[in-house]
Amino acid sequence: MSDFLDRAKRYHVAIQKILLNDWDPIGIVGVFQAKDEYDGYVPEIHAMLIRHASKQQLIDHLWWIETVHMGLCGNRGKTEAIAEQLLSVRDEMECELK
Repeated sequence: MSDFLDRAKRYHVAIQKILLNDWDPIGIVGVFQAKDEYDGYVPEIHAMLIRHASKQQLIDHLWWIETVHMGLCGNRGKTEAIAEQLLSVRDEMECELK
C-alpha cells in the first residue's frame, strides 16, 4: 500500500474511533451491530482535517450533525472536546510526515 493510502486509512481509523468511542451522540458504543453508525461522517471530517479547517469549523460541523442532522439537543462542551481530539489526530499525522 502506498504511503498516501496507508496514511489515509490510519486517519480514517483514528476518526472512526473518536466518533464511536468518545463523541457517540446517540449512545451506541456498546452495540456491535452499530459500530459503523458514524462512518458516513468520516470522509468529510478527514477532508476538513487535511484542509486545516479551524477548531471552530470542526465544532460547527459536529454541532450541525448532532443538532440539525440528528435532531438531538447536543452537548457543546463535549463537541468542543471532540474537535480538540480530531485536531490532535491531525497533528500526530503531520508529525509523522516530518
